Amino acid sequence: MSSTHAAAPPAQASAPAMPVYSHQQIIKVITGIMLCILLAALDQTVVIPAVPAIATQLNAFGHLSWIVSAYLLTSTAATPIYGKLSDMYGRRALLLPALALFIVASVLCALAQTLPQLIIFRGLQGLGGAGLMAMAQAAIADVVSPRERGRYQGYMAGMWGVASVGGPVVGGWVTDTLSWTFVFWINVPLGLAAMWLCNRALKLLPVRNLRGKIDYIGAALLTAGVTCILLVLSWGGSEYPWLSPTIFGMALASVALFCGLIWHEKRVPDAILPPRLFRSAVFSRGVLLSFITATGLLGTTFLLPLFFQLVRGVDASASGFLVMPFLVFNVIGAFTGGQLARWLGRTKLLIVLGIAGSCAGFAGMAMVGQTTPVILVMAIMGLLGVGLGICMPNTLVMVQNSSERRDVGTATGAMLFLRSMGGAFGSTLVGALLTGVYSVQLAASGFGQGAGDLGAVKPGGVLAQLGSAAQAAGVSALQSGFRFSFEALLVLSLVGLVVALGLENTQLRSTPASEPAEPAALGH
Repeated sequence: MSSTHAAAPPAQASAPAMPVYSHQQIIKVITGIMLCILLAALDQTVVIPAVPAIATQLNAFGHLSWIVSAYLLTSTAATPIYGKLSDMYGRRALLLPALALFIVASVLCALAQTLPQLIIFRGLQGLGGAGLMAMAQAAIADVVSPRERGRYQGYMAGMWGVASVGGPVVGGWVTDTLSWTFVFWINVPLGLAAMWLCNRALKLLPVRNLRGKIDYIGAALLTAGVTCILLVLSWGGSEYPWLSPTIFGMALASVALFCGLIWHEKRVPDAILPPRLFRSAVFSRGVLLSFITATGLLGTTFLLPLFFQLVRGVDASASGFLVMPFLVFNVIGAFTGGQLARWLGRTKLLIVLGIAGSCAGFAGMAMVGQTTPVILVMAIMGLLGVGLGICMPNTLVMVQNSSERRDVGTATGAMLFLRSMGGAFGSTLVGALLTGVYSVQLAASGFGQGAGDLGAVKPGGVLAQLGSAAQAAGVSALQSGFRFSFEALLVLSLVGLVVALGLENTQLRSTPASEPAEPAALGH
């Protein structure tokens, strides 16, 4: 191991050795950023049951996924930039402006009057939100070694648990009782409290003053390339025909952007995706597994509230309760996976079991329908949540553990960059599949004219006004869309299972001094 650490580049040669923190100091740092973690987690869960209401008021059922994807895309692009800047200027100096931006953007989201406005403000919110979990996770990585990270996973899992349990319930109740805008107003008092606590806690961490350049061009090329792909998925077959010049041009643009990214990354010293990282089988497999897992997690998070409200006919409050098993068991899986990794000292078995569980969960969700017993649906969601939860932290630790000292921060930022891209891809993919299959199935039944919007199946919608036969045809078309979407996620997970079986079963390191601070982490 020591031989690999000797090749640090000049830019980091003068970096001080990682200090060793006491348990009390670690607790102080973690306690200080717990509200920040809660805020970031709550923003992902409280909005879940409100999405259909937002779509109804803003007439946005055809582009539901962009309410989620806009946030993910901008937060993805900003994540490695936050990481690099925080290495240069300190975690605290980056977290406080990120919180301020997040609060302002939340207010703008609450005031949005149209879908384009909300998408723009959600993108702005993502720029601030990227710093919340990025700096929180980076601070934890500053003070805790990879193997010991499971010991403190409970603190993070606790915050995610509170958000997972309370977020959907609060979001559903607020949406039904007040308005969907209040799911954004909630962020204001929490954000101000987080700024005060984090300002105090992060003073403990030293500023390392590492020199280096930020690959803004690489981040822009990658984000633009993925955005083109997401636009193809979102617009194809709905806004424009699949073979139209617009869709073809967008697909061609994505290919050109990715080719430009590859050319650029080979020529810059501080690339956002250094080509040398992909020569490592552990890194390449870890990135792919993280991408697939994030696709499944965000895709399912997007689908579930729509399924319960549109197919099962419940209101936003009830859908909040019904989504809870998936989110809660996802947290349980993350916490358990961290503890078992610490006990076993290895991650391969856990990742394989987690992906196998998610495969079983996706297969079960593909068979769920309007009359499936609720208890069975909740059990399947629990299995799916645990499987995905086990994978999320362990793929990250696996990549961190296998990287050379000079590459730990870069590898972590690159992996989490692509993980977030997987989340954006997942929500957009299932949104496109759901609306596409629904439209085709409904047209085949003879009720497609003027009823292609998903909201047409809701009480008072176009199909409900046409009679019970039209309503039944709409629900049947919706069930086909959900089934096809979960089957697509199942196929991706099966690919992930094959990749996981080929992983090296390496031992986790136990020394914090062998790694620099990681720049970012999202979710678990």
